[in-house]
Amino acid sequence: MPAPQDRSPAPVLLVIEDDDTIGRHLDTGLRSHGYDTAWRRTGSDGLTAADATPPDVVLLDLGLPDIDGIDVARELRSRHPDMLLVILTARTDEIDVIAGLDAGADDYLVKPFTLSVLLARLRAHLRRLPTAHGDRETTYRVGHVTLDIRARTCLVGDVEVPLRPKEFDLLTVLVRHTGAAVSREDLMAQVWDENWFGPTKTLDVTLASLRRRLQQAAADAQPPVDPPTVTTLRGYGYRLEEDRG
Repeated sequence: MPAPQDRSPAPVLLVIEDDDTIGRHLDTGLRSHGYDTAWRRTGSDGLTAADATPPDVVLLDLGLPDIDGIDVARELRSRHPDMLLVILTARTDEIDVIAGLDAGADDYLVKPFTLSVLLARLRAHLRRLPTAHGDRETTYRVGHVTLDIRARTCLVGDVEVPLRPKEFDLLTVLVRHTGAAVSREDLMAQVWDENWFGPTKTLDVTLASLRRRLQQAAADAQPPVDPPTVTTLRGYGYRLEEDRG
């Protein structure tokens, strides 16, 4: 498969994996496909490496010997809000998957997986890291929300909302279609990838987190304002409601 061609320098990727066989395979395979890769075997070493050289992408194993991977995910997300975080796990229970996504992961892969699947997933995500948009309109206002696409900032009232990359991209799609129903399939295609083959639960968790952040910002505004309303359309998707004020 071709090495990534659309970003320069090469994407910086940190692998946090304690299994020698898996870690070596990932480190060698990713380097051979053009990634600037570092490999750490413990959660504490991974956190130190991420602070020393902030990565574009972290591949995080949940079963680490020193710190639970969920706690590492939370800490990574807190310290590096814009990075892409993909969890690698042998845990297949739905509650573990949801816990990982709630902790800040953008995606997850269940072991065993092939390098080709991982590379395809990374390409899909990296295409959606912050880039300049070609839209003539770059600032949108919906109710008390101001969204600046070019600067990738979101204000609710006078409060800037700290959105993760996928949360910002999801809100962007909803804002651009304010008042219209957007299907789950369209949201997955536009925010993740048109050929997405991962879990759509990622969408639900990301949307729930986005709602919480917007509601908190609305409560923190001076004076407090009404948060935007994202309506769930059962069996179809979501709709960002127009401001009725």
